[in-house]
Parts: sequence; C-alpha cells; structure tokens
Amino acid sequence: MRTAYNVETVRAAERALMATLPEGTLMQRAAAGLAAACADLLGRRVYGARVALLVGSGDNGGDALYAGARLARRGAGVTAVLLTPDRAHPGGLRALRGAGGRAVTAGEGVGAVRRADLVVDGIVGIGGKGAPREPAQELVAAAEGALIVAVDLPSGVDADTGEAPDAAVRADATVTFGTYKPGLLVDPAREHAGALRLVDIGLGPWLPSEPDVEALQHADVADLLPRPSAESDKYRRGVVGIVAGSARYPGAAVLAVAGALSGGAGAVRYAGPATDAVIARFPETLVTAGPPAEAGRVQAWVIGPGLGDGSEARQALVDVLSSDVPVLVDADGLRLLDPQAVRARRAETLLTPHAGEAAALLGLSREEVEASRLSAVRALADRFGATALLKGSTTLVADGTRAIRVNPTGTPWLATAGSGDVLAGLTGSLLAAGMNARDAASVGAYLHGLAARALGSAPITSLGVAEELRRVWLDVSR
Repeated sequence: MRTAYNVETVRAAERALMATLPEGTLMQRAAAGLAAACADLLGRRVYGARVALLVGSGDNGGDALYAGARLARRGAGVTAVLLTPDRAHPGGLRALRGAGGRAVTAGEGVGAVRRADLVVDGIVGIGGKGAPREPAQELVAAAEGALIVAVDLPSGVDADTGEAPDAAVRADATVTFGTYKPGLLVDPAREHAGALRLVDIGLGPWLPSEPDVEALQHADVADLLPRPSAESDKYRRGVVGIVAGSARYPGAAVLAVAGALSGGAGAVRYAGPATDAVIARFPETLVTAGPPAEAGRVQAWVIGPGLGDGSEARQALVDVLSSDVPVLVDADGLRLLDPQAVRARRAETLLTPHAGEAAALLGLSREEVEASRLSAVRALADRFGATALLKGSTTLVADGTRAIRVNPTGTPWLATAGSGDVLAGLTGSLLAAGMNARDAASVGAYLHGLAARALGSAPITSLGVAEELRRVWLDVSR
C-alpha cells in the first residue's frame, strides 16, 4: 500500500530522525536517491549530458546541489542556476563546484536551461505555497524540451491538498523522500508530478501508523475480495438490491445490475420500472416492478442511477434509508438526499457523487471541488456522517475517521455515460457480500478502473467495463 503523510507530520519525523544522525546525513541520502533517479532518466547519456539545477534557498536547493555534484563526478555538465545566490545552501554549492559544476545567477541561467537535457526543479520544497514567481517562471518556461525532475514535489504544488495553480511546475518525474505526500497522489497536483519515485531515507520508524492518505495496490485488494466458502449458498454470499432506472432511463438499471452481478454477491434483486429491460439482458436477476419493500430481503441497497426525482423516487429513497442494511446512494438519489436522514441511520451509508453532484451537496462550485478534492471528500463525509466516494480524475474515499483512500487505477476513458451506474452496482454488491463501506468503495473503484484500463487506450462502453470486471477480478486474486 502506498501511504502519504502531511507536511507537519513529515517535518516532525525528519526532526526526530536527524537527532539520531550526524549532521547532513539526511540531505546526503536524499541527494543520492535524486542523483540515481536523474541518471536513470538520462540512461547511458550521463557522461556529457547537460544538466541545469534550478536552486532555491531551502533544503530542496541543497538536495539539488548535492545531487548535481554526484552527476558532475560522473561526467555530466552541471550548471546551478541560483535564484537567491546569497541564500543558496553553502555546503551543496561547495560540493558542486568541487565536482566541476558551475553556478550562475538567474539572469545568466536562461541559456543553460534552454540547452539542458535534464532540468532539476529545486525551487521550493514541501513547505512552499503558491506558484513560482519570477525569475523562476521564466526559467521553468525555458526548460521546454528538457526532462524535468522535481525534488520532493513540483514547485507550486500544495503538498497537503493537491492544489496546483496553472503556473506550477509540470515535471516528467518527481523524486520524493521518506514518504509520499498527499498532493502527489491527488489531481490536479498528480498531473504535475509525472512518474513518482520514492527514496527511502530512513523515515519509516518515525512516522505514525495511520497515514493521512493511502492507495491500495493489487495485494491489498486481493486480501479484501470476498470469497465463497464450501458452505456458501447464494443467500449467504449476500443479496444486493438495486433501485434504479425509469421510463426515461431504463439503461441505468441495466448497467447497475451489470456491475452488481460482477461484484461478489450471491444474488441481485431489482425493484423498479425497468424490469423488462433488466430481465431481457440478465435473466438471473430477481425482479419486481413494485417498490423496494416488495423486492424481498437484501443485505445492501443501491439506489439512484437514472431514478428521476418524482414522488415514487422520493418514497423509494425514504424506504431504503429506513432499512437496517448498508445503503449506497448515487446519481439522482443524491439530489433527493436529506443529511439528517443519513446521519440518523445506524447502518452504513455510502455516497458516490461526481464533482458536480458533490458541489451541489456542499454548496460549492464544481471548480472548487475539483481544485481541492481532498477537502471536498472530507467535507462530504463529515456533513452526512457517511462514507463518501468522490468520483473523478482521482477517485477518493473518506469516512471521516481514517486515512482518505486514493484510487490509483482510473483512466480518462471512464468519462462515459453509464460508467458510474456500473460502479454503483459493483460497489453495492461488495457491500452485500460483507465488506464495510470504506473497503467496498475502495475495492469497487480499483476494479472499475482496472477493467477500463484493460480495454485499452481507446473509447470504451460502460457495459464493456462491466463485462471486463470478471477478468480483472481473476487477475487481482491470483
């Protein structure tokens, strides 16, 4: 599992570790990892390669200078462009010059940056706020065409929130030290970070056991997947109820059921007006045209995809929220939602909005939600006393008490009609199979993204994603 910690926690861990080490050891470890990553990017071209270091006044600048010295000793032509010459790290500067590198001022450095094969962004570190200012912006613009490697995180990116102004550095790779930072895993900052490389500097024992953000990997998902035992029957495996679709949107019901049938539950019950469409496509579904109360016993409900906002939809939501089983609310169900009704529930509730729906629930603009996704998903969980899955370029899961989970498997091709309906059905089925809401949401998003990726870099259909889920389930569980 990838784990990430906020700046305050990282700083405290660094202080504790440095107290046990000779002075400068931590910076040397970071510089060694940074130099190795730069050499890997340059491949066999380290000797004779042109490297430009954009050096600020903080420890990031020191990391860059010491790494530049290591590259210079391997034959690279290294030029440090000092943004604040009187505040450059003195030890790092001596090491660079001693290894044959040179240092110039910002005004003198534009040409060196333009000629560089690789540019190291050591402008500001994890404590920096806001976009780089001039002359740094001009130097970053001059790096077009070169490989850009960010030290710890791209300058201008907020390490804790993932916020990233347009002028923040866009790196081809980011070499981060000790642990991931939340912003590196979350858009929009993730798009600025490029490929991530974590350098172990010995910070692990000094970090808390509970991170601020975490991202499941294959092994984590495999451990969580529900598996039937020899004594299982379809009811012991769990039954998920789907309340979705309408005369206008019968396809939403079909897609939600498609996702649910691939989600690990033993049976799917459908209640709503799209029974003919559902049974024609999936004859194994147990259907009723009546309200949810007539569908039979379930271990979890999914309500909302294509439901509409009429009186029957409102009553169905009231009935489902009054049940004593976990409930997933998506799409139209979110627009009808009463926060007090959710907070009053004893069983778990999982909300699955996209950014626009989250904005409406929180009284924000869509742009505000997308710019600060970590804050938005926390706010959703807090306001409703529920687990929230915020869909989007980075899908996030929060329950208000533990680390926010970041899904690493998404793809832009999932921005297609009906994909959220499939995700709702899949995740609801995991709930019915016995998973808690946080795990069901995390695993559902992981498998959903993986299925879309498996279909390749080309237009996909939501039904195609649902059909791919069984294959990625097998792949993960091997």
